[in-house]
Amino acid sequence: MLIGDTSDGVNQPPSIVMLAELKLRQTQGDPIRVGLAGAGAMGCGIALQVAQTPGMELAFIVDRKEEAIQAALNATGCENKGVVTHSDPLQAMDLVDGFDVFVESTNSIAPAYRFCEAAMQRGAHVVLMNAEVDLAFGPLLQKLAHENGVVCTSDAGDQHGVLMTMIEEIQLWGFRLVQAGNIKGFLNRYATAEDLAHEAAIRHLDPVQCCAYTDGSKLNIEMAVMANGTGLVPSVRGMEGPRADTVQEALSKFDLENLPSEGSVDYILGAEPGGGVYVIGHCDNPLQQQYLEYYKMGDGPFYLFYRPYHLCHLETTRAIALAALRGQAILRPLGRPIADVYAFAKRDLNKGDTVVHGIGGDEVYGLIDHVKVGEAERLLPIWLFEGESDKTPTLINEVAKDAPVTLADISIPDTDIHRLWKEQCVLLEDPASLAFLDRG
Repeated sequence: MLIGDTSDGVNQPPSIVMLAELKLRQTQGDPIRVGLAGAGAMGCGIALQVAQTPGMELAFIVDRKEEAIQAALNATGCENKGVVTHSDPLQAMDLVDGFDVFVESTNSIAPAYRFCEAAMQRGAHVVLMNAEVDLAFGPLLQKLAHENGVVCTSDAGDQHGVLMTMIEEIQLWGFRLVQAGNIKGFLNRYATAEDLAHEAAIRHLDPVQCCAYTDGSKLNIEMAVMANGTGLVPSVRGMEGPRADTVQEALSKFDLENLPSEGSVDYILGAEPGGGVYVIGHCDNPLQQQYLEYYKMGDGPFYLFYRPYHLCHLETTRAIALAALRGQAILRPLGRPIADVYAFAKRDLNKGDTVVHGIGGDEVYGLIDHVKVGEAERLLPIWLFEGESDKTPTLINEVAKDAPVTLADISIPDTDIHRLWKEQCVLLEDPASLAFLDRG
């Protein structure tokens, strides 16, 4: 019998490769059915990739904009293949004849949580191409996943998902993890959506989303998700982020001997190859070091491993397949959050100012810090600065440029995100209730 042949009718062995399993499901007419919320730049790519992957098919596509849905259908060639389309994910879920995995790819937070909640209650796994809801309500989402016997996972193609794959690899080799890092090309803490409107249009991005990339908020959010799923920590508020000409300089730009013992999350700025991610591992075994020197990896004891790309939507189907076929997550919180991302003023903020978008807005940027520090200083998580319809957070104190915004500085309206925050606070106050996050 050929490796991967399951014609004898027994259960598929663990050794069978994922692609073979997917092809088998394709042959058997039993594809993984995928629902997608958000058909923007990333969502459209995810739809395309699902449609091209053997053993997967789109069950539904949801977006508030009909033109975005149509663009995704045109790109995938699924116009006449029975894909349900709708502006409301909850209604789409009720209209389809079952689905196995739900991919959350909107830019929302509280609505995204509700979409994920509904999907898991229907027995579907969840893949988060939405780092904001992943950070904000990771523990609540994992509680839902546990209660419904499904997996809720970070995406495989975002930086933190790619880093997790690399981390597992070097730990399998016996290296001690020292740092997980991002390679960021450009940073402007004070960027505004209006400033970036032209650049966003070129890249087919929402200006607010583009601003979150440019001002570093998204980077900090992704690395906080990484911290909460691994136990790594930021060595300083906002991470060090030194400038570097090449990624190899990461070995000399940080004081590696004195980084936190848990290992750190960080980034380098402006380094070639111009994107991607890296990990730094430690190995002091003399024989292993001889091998590594022969492999042109340097003389140690610190070793750099990097990937010059992360391919976002192209890699999402790996997270989908791992969840549906193996019941495994790429990355998920380990327990009580270690890190969060807090709001800092982009300009002098005045009493009475309202904030519609905390993440990618014109008023604040986000910096990662330890949750214990944020709680002690009563810092405002940047994701809590999101408005809802006509309900928007309002400044009740003046805040100077670059100063942190505290919970005492704002009036938070009674919105869904506020209610979920309070619900999660109750969960986190009871250590016994977090037992479901214990991975052993």
